[in-house]
Amino acid sequence: MKLAMIGLGKMGANMVERLLRGGHEVVAYDLSEDAVEAVRKKGATGASSLEELAAKLDAPRVVWVMVPAGNPVDKTLEALLPHLEAGDTVIDGGNSNFHDSLRRAAWLKEDGFHFVDVGTSGGIWGLEQGYSMMVGGDDDAVERIRPALETLAPGPDKGWGHVGPAGSGHFVKMVHNGIEYGAMEAYAEGFAILKAKKELDLDLHQVAEIWRFGSVIRSWLLDLTARALADGQDLPGIAPYVDDSGEGRWTIFEAIDLNIPAPVITLALQERLRSRLDESYADKLLAAMRHQFGGHAIKKEDA
Repeated sequence: MKLAMIGLGKMGANMVERLLRGGHEVVAYDLSEDAVEAVRKKGATGASSLEELAAKLDAPRVVWVMVPAGNPVDKTLEALLPHLEAGDTVIDGGNSNFHDSLRRAAWLKEDGFHFVDVGTSGGIWGLEQGYSMMVGGDDDAVERIRPALETLAPGPDKGWGHVGPAGSGHFVKMVHNGIEYGAMEAYAEGFAILKAKKELDLDLHQVAEIWRFGSVIRSWLLDLTARALADGQDLPGIAPYVDDSGEGRWTIFEAIDLNIPAPVITLALQERLRSRLDESYADKLLAAMRHQFGGHAIKKEDA
C-alpha cells in the first residue's frame, strides 16, 4: 500500500524503513530536511510540505503521524487537514493521551475523516524485531491500514491487534507503559540489593544472564538490563536521574478515577520523581524527626 509518514524522529524513520522493506510506498515529511533526505536515500518519496505530501497520495489517503504528544499533534492536524479529503485516514502513532485521541477522533469525524490511534511499542529495536501496536478505530479504517500494520508488527498475526474504538489504542498503550514503570522499578530495586551485599562480590551481569533463561522473571526488560550491566555494573557515565514521558502519570490518574488500586505503578512514578532531586528536603526532615523523638544520630552535611 501507499501511505505517508509525518515525523521522522528515530522511531518514525525506522518505521518508514520497515515499511519500505515490506514493499510499501512511503511519502515522508519532517520539519528537518536532513531527516527527509535520510529516508529518501532508503527509498521513500520525500515531500517538502504537507500540501506536497497530500498531492503525492491517491485518495483515499492514509497519513501516519509520528510527532510528540500534545500540542504538536493538534498543530500538525490543523496544518494537514486542509490538504486532505473526506474519506482519508489519519493515524496517530505517538504516545498521545487517550482523552486527546477521543477528542481528535470526534473532530475528524465531523469533517468526514477517519481517525486511528496506534499505541506503538518497540523503541529502537522495532526496525528489526517489529513493533507491538495497540490499535483503536472503526473497523473499516483499521482494515484499510491492515497491510501496513502487518508489516510493522513482529508478524502478520502477532504483536498487534484492533483493541476497540478510537481512543482505545492509546488507552491500552498508556496502561502498558504504567506496567513498564512497575517492572523496571522492581528490577532496579532487586539489583540494588544484590549490589549492596558487598561480601558476596556478586557479578550482576552474570546474575542477569542466568535469570534471562528459564527464570520466571525473564523478560525483554531483563535482556536490556543485562546489556546495560555488560558495560560495567557501576554503570559508568549514567546519572541517577530518571525521566518520565507522561504515560505512567496518566495511568495513575485513570486508576484513581476508576477506583482501582495501583500502588506499584504509583510508587514507581514517585521513585522517578525522587531521582531528580539533587537534595531531598523530605529526607532531611525525616532525619530531624528521628532525632527529635528518639535522639537518633544525624549525619551532618559537608561544609
